[in-house]
This record gives sequence, C-alpha cells and structure tokens, in this order.
Amino acid sequence: MIIPEFFYLGVYFVRSISFRSVRDKNQPMTFKEKIYEKYLQVISDKVSLLQNNLVELKESGANETKSTAGDKYETALAMIHIEQENTSQQLKEAMKQKILFSKIDPHVSTSKIINGSLIKTDKGYFFLSVALGKTIVDGLSIIALSPDSPLGQKLIGLRVNDSLEMNGVRYIIENIE
Repeated sequence: MIIPEFFYLGVYFVRSISFRSVRDKNQPMTFKEKIYEKYLQVISDKVSLLQNNLVELKESGANETKSTAGDKYETALAMIHIEQENTSQQLKEAMKQKILFSKIDPHVSTSKIINGSLIKTDKGYFFLSVALGKTIVDGLSIIALSPDSPLGQKLIGLRVNDSLEMNGVRYIIENIE
C-alpha cells in the first residue's frame, strides 16, 4: 500500500490511509472490519487534532507581540516553543501508530494469533494491532492492544482452546479472526 505524505512544520503527515476492500460492497461489513474502521477513525481523529494544535501553536508564536516587559515576551515564546515540540512528538507517535495500523488487513484470518487478529476470549475481545485502548462496537467491548505489550506477547502464536495466564487472570481463546 502506498501512503501519500507531505512535509509541513518539520513533520510528515499522512493524508489518508484506508484498507482495500476485497469484499462485495453490497455485503455488510464483518465485525472485524467494523472494529478496524472504528480504530482507524480514532487514530485519524487523533492525528487531525494534533495537526490542528500544531498549526494553532505556530500561529500563536507568530502573533505573540512584544510587550513592554521583554522577559514576559521571551517567556511566552519559550512556552509556545516547548508546547510545539511536545505536540510535534505526540504527532510523530500518532503517525507511527497510524502507519503500523494501516499495514493490518482486516480480511486476513488465521488459525493462530498474529498481529491483526481479532481474539475472542472467555474474558472479552482483543484486537492485536496497536495500543489504542477500549472501544464499543455492536454493543461489545474490544480492547486494541499492541503485540509488544505483555499480554500481546503471550497471545502471539496461540490457537483456539489454548489458554494463558496474565496477572493471575486465566484467558481461554474461544475464536480467532
């Protein structure tokens, strides 16, 4: 998949990322596709918000006028610059997440757990992708977690009916998509 990018304010921005649909457009989306689309929207919203914040901070710095108290002006500019750096770093991390997430094909289903698997356990659903937290799809809670997380590492390679224990909690794999 080619990801179009452009350079602005020293940061690469991804313009758009979406998965290629191999399903018939007349067919309803699968549960896994709905989850994928929901989390893709979450990441896209986060990137857009951070991009807007960065633009506003740049404008704030440009609009900051010198006051009679020179130290106050310099302090305000320094604070804006620090906030720009922090926002820029957050944006870079969100962009990395979006790029990693875009590499997942929601149509792939395997018999063992890999990155991109939707895992149904006796304790709930996990989407092994990037750490995006909890969301609700079709009235069910799903937790997107990274394969690099402690639980993600233990899930990789497991199959239906396998189990694992994490922090004293036992999980039984009921289904893998």
